[in-house]
Amino acid sequence: MSLTPEAIATLSQVTTATITTVLLKKGLRNVWMRGAKPLRPGQKRLVGPAFTLRFVPAREDLATPESWSSPISTRTAIEAMPEGCIAVVDAMGVKDAGIFGDILCARMVKRGVTALITDGVVRDLEGVLGTGLPVWCDGYAAPPSVAGLTFVGWGEAIGCGGVAVFPNDVVVADQDGAVLIPQAMLDHVLAEGPEQERMEAWIVDEVNKGAVLPGLYPMNAETKARYAASKK
Repeated sequence: MSLTPEAIATLSQVTTATITTVLLKKGLRNVWMRGAKPLRPGQKRLVGPAFTLRFVPAREDLATPESWSSPISTRTAIEAMPEGCIAVVDAMGVKDAGIFGDILCARMVKRGVTALITDGVVRDLEGVLGTGLPVWCDGYAAPPSVAGLTFVGWGEAIGCGGVAVFPNDVVVADQDGAVLIPQAMLDHVLAEGPEQERMEAWIVDEVNKGAVLPGLYPMNAETKARYAASKK
């Protein structure tokens, strides 16, 4: 299934925690991108197809300010980002070289990019926040990307925060971080995610009424029957 506006609306109501549980039940354990934390507290949940970018370790003959004018550059990659995408950047977890600053983030906003997610860091913090681009990253640093990284391409499979990300995989990000939904699992998550949310909300209500956890979470047969009756 493609990522329709209806699918985006549905996933916007499903937490990343719930998505990891739904995917865990199908055997997928490694979908949460380590190091990708919301740069601004209170960022709303966002959903979009992944637009992938990849850095490798810095090599002095390639990682230079002149490389920013190369056909293979972050600048060129940004101009290829489609509206609504979420840019997912493999920065190898490097924390002392900011991959994007305020100017690049401002351009992403103009292109309608939904968010930036990386296991690395950004620079020009005040300016990046001023652009309004939602960012999930592992912090910020003053040095530019070429101080520690070489940009090598976009639109290919990457590893971000220890998670394999392919172009157009679905990304959901909220206060718990960023998770990946493989395209082949999208229908399943769209079907099971909202139900998992409903079930857990019912459980929380039961806890607030004084119910004990054994037999409630996880549900035993009697609790399942009561939950099913509550939906009628």
